[in-house]
Amino acid sequence: MAAATVSLSTCSVQQPRAIAQRLHMLFHLTAVLAILYYRFTNLIYGDVPTLPWGFITLSELIFSFIWFLTQAFRWRPVVRTVSLHNLPDDDELPRVDVFICTADPSKEPTVEVMNTVLSAMGLDYPSDKVAVYLSDDGGAPSTLYAIEEACCFAKGWLPFCRKYGIKNRCPEMFFSTYGHDELLFRSQEFEVDEENMKGWPEFRILYVQLAYERFKENVEQRTNGASAVNDREPHIVIIHDNRKSGRNEENQVQMPLLVYVSREKRPSLPHRFKAGALNTLLRVSGVLSNAPYMLVLDCDMYCNEPTSVKQAMCFHLDPKLSSSLAFVQYPQIFYNVSQKDIYDGQARSAYKTKYQGMDGIGGTICSGTGYYLKKKALYTCPNQQDEHLLHPEERFGGSRKFIDSLKSRYLLHTRGWKSVYLYPNRPCFLGCTTIDMKDAMVQLMKWSSGLLQVGLSRFNPLVYGASRMSILQTMCYAYFMYTPLLAIAFLLYGTIPQFCLLKGVAFGDTIVTWWNEQRIFFIKCISALLFGCADVMMKSLGVAKANFRLTNKVVDKEKMEKYENGKFDFEGAKMFMIPMTFMVLFNVVCFLGGVKRVIHNGNLEEMFGQVFMSWITLIYSYPILKGLVPSGSKGFPSIQEFKVLLPYDCSILDSGDSYDCSTLDS
Repeated sequence: MAAATVSLSTCSVQQPRAIAQRLHMLFHLTAVLAILYYRFTNLIYGDVPTLPWGFITLSELIFSFIWFLTQAFRWRPVVRTVSLHNLPDDDELPRVDVFICTADPSKEPTVEVMNTVLSAMGLDYPSDKVAVYLSDDGGAPSTLYAIEEACCFAKGWLPFCRKYGIKNRCPEMFFSTYGHDELLFRSQEFEVDEENMKGWPEFRILYVQLAYERFKENVEQRTNGASAVNDREPHIVIIHDNRKSGRNEENQVQMPLLVYVSREKRPSLPHRFKAGALNTLLRVSGVLSNAPYMLVLDCDMYCNEPTSVKQAMCFHLDPKLSSSLAFVQYPQIFYNVSQKDIYDGQARSAYKTKYQGMDGIGGTICSGTGYYLKKKALYTCPNQQDEHLLHPEERFGGSRKFIDSLKSRYLLHTRGWKSVYLYPNRPCFLGCTTIDMKDAMVQLMKWSSGLLQVGLSRFNPLVYGASRMSILQTMCYAYFMYTPLLAIAFLLYGTIPQFCLLKGVAFGDTIVTWWNEQRIFFIKCISALLFGCADVMMKSLGVAKANFRLTNKVVDKEKMEKYENGKFDFEGAKMFMIPMTFMVLFNVVCFLGGVKRVIHNGNLEEMFGQVFMSWITLIYSYPILKGLVPSGSKGFPSIQEFKVLLPYDCSILDSGDSYDCSTLDS
């Protein structure tokens, strides 16, 4: 009974982060509504060019719509952990099938594919409960040769990794500069062998490395110039059959079942790309291994953490989750991301914000690789009896409908299935990100096309999904599917104002009007609004009494002239200007000192944000800077007055006198 209550996983809500994000939503929503109000009122009642203004309003509606959808990700972010030591014994663990898909040896190097296969074969899991399937949609004979060579190399590679506790079981990475940290790693058994055998472990590393170099050279020679065969018969080969050898046989290297699959392809028949390949692997694995769970990997996404399968089982076997859990998703992390990352290969906003946010509201989206899926979820709904699996073709249609990119994985959530997202300290899977504009654009175009296609179909989340999922989860899926619409908004923003500039059409108010609005808003916030906050606080504490202050309505000729000439009149506003004066002097000192330090250290790239903010503050404060220069101007506190008035800056709050602040609005 005690064992049944042992926790295999934990889920913690990031409460401070959630509260901060909800407050940010509120403030941002106010700004968005203000912008839309401004646009629509001017479009309907204002004297603006209707067509250009309408296009800009449309673009801002799209921006606002996408922004609104993204707020669902920020509502309830969670973090999950696992307890591997609470898992049952190896004999009680379920079987797992690993599906790896490759399509074209000319674009996906065969050596890289074989490294992914070898890393999957090295998963820290009972070998007789793992089956690795390679789908070769290219049908190249060289790929079959390569996987046979990889199987031979694995007979020396896998025992080496298990004996010395090697975590990075992708040989290419282990022997490269990326694996230098692990080459320095010395397990206790390694040190004992090194002491007893006088350097034999070091020699063994060199021996294994030479074996890998020989394997790599053979594969590269055979696959040089290989291309896909798009008209072929199906071909299935069991490379290594672990069903014929028991786990306890002596002198027998324990390896998973390894199968090569090349499905039939005809130019005149649709093959449904990766979805079709996965469906073929489902049918083949159902005959050979029939595991209840499967891991899906892209051919360039190798296993970096051998315990990933056990970490996933901590969720799939957790009594609190297992009945409704469809899949466990890991982040896509890339080993070749540059420091500048100009193509955003890290996708931090997705894997560190959006996925964690979706996990807290019903389950994250499936990224297409690096996930452990319960096969039953493809055929049934949660808590449905297993007899429905006996005739899936009759109940659920053709197998091509089981896995169809994002659509089917999205439909899992509409049927009531849940998913979890695990972001461990050590990446469980590492891949290779795009390093040129063409590949980055092609990849994004492929994703956005598929997403938008589902979003515009009868399965769109706003109609079909809203009645089957929570509103927050619906918003998350809608964000992914409708994000491509941002292209329309950016195109409008990038062409309409510029076209109006070319044609000489005034697009709203002048730049001078806009500048004056920004400047006075800044001054008001630091002066009048600050004193307003202080006034409320002092009244609530009983320090000041409530009073009614009138503004001066008398029109003075001299003041009017200054106003019409665009000159600030600070007369009678000395107290209000004390905070501004202090801030301006502080900015002058910081700006001059900071620029000197930046020039000396040569770190403008790092400090540009601070320099720019200080500079723009000084630009906004130019009227105050001008007032600090002795010129006989009235109303502005000099440096000497500033020192004297500072102790009394709050006296205005409980004074009944009326101060002339109307000039601040000029």
